[in-house]
Amino acid sequence: MHKDATRGRTEVSAPEPAGHSAQPLQPSTPLLVVIDPAARAADGEAVRIARDVLCAGAEGGPAKVCLPDGPEEFARALTRRGSRRPVVVGDDGALLRAVTVLHRERELASAVLSLVPVGAATGLAHALGVPTGTVAAARAVLDGAPRRLDLLVDDSDGVVIGRLAIPAGASMEPDGTAAPGSLLGTCRSLVRTLVRPAPQAPSAPGTARLRVEADGVTLADLDQPVEAVSVRTLRGGLARVEVRAAAAGSLVRAQARTVTVSGPDFRYRADTTTAGPVRARTWTVRPGAWALTLPS
Repeated sequence: MHKDATRGRTEVSAPEPAGHSAQPLQPSTPLLVVIDPAARAADGEAVRIARDVLCAGAEGGPAKVCLPDGPEEFARALTRRGSRRPVVVGDDGALLRAVTVLHRERELASAVLSLVPVGAATGLAHALGVPTGTVAAARAVLDGAPRRLDLLVDDSDGVVIGRLAIPAGASMEPDGTAAPGSLLGTCRSLVRTLVRPAPQAPSAPGTARLRVEADGVTLADLDQPVEAVSVRTLRGGLARVEVRAAAAGSLVRAQARTVTVSGPDFRYRADTTTAGPVRARTWTVRPGAWALTLPS
């Protein structure tokens, strides 16, 4: 069980443009180190190293270490952090939970998050610029600088840090495009169960009938079955939208601030979380909505 941090909130400031540094970190600000339970189970030694480095290098007074037993205590630790700077020790899922908690508490703009990646799923953290080694990541927490990043927020208040994928099991290459050779093989049974065919015309196996709109412009409609949709943020308050149509595997790309997907019930994958089924969802880019500490 963790011990609650001192109660209190900091004043919310307006987010800066995406990709720009936020205000410099104050060395005098004490740390709140929240260690995700999954990280302790996955690699106890890495957790110990991260804790030792953070506690030894903290300049604003002793770091407070929280060991939550589950998601509720994890969220409580963050919302009751007081004036302490939150540091999450965990994987991509822990980072997403932290961003989600602070966003829903309307404290994301005022917080500067730090992460020491521990666990098997840390690809998103490293893609954002967090160092791969435990010691290097912990040192970046102490010596790095906050960086403002964009965020995708949907109409149910859900967030996406890295990439949105539809259907939920769509296999994508590192550049965000669908992997044409693997999609039908790996997603055929998944899409068949997750996406109900449109009444007017059944979808072929491995495809879904969806309407995809980028800033009001239709990229795909219900009469054009698609294999996969990918959305990820770009710098400058825009999202990159990619739609792979079933016809000859053609790929449509666009940049937009708002993306709407609608059609028969579908599930989607937002970073590490699968959500749905829904019939319609809209995602909007929030420029510079959150700050992550990265190496200077």
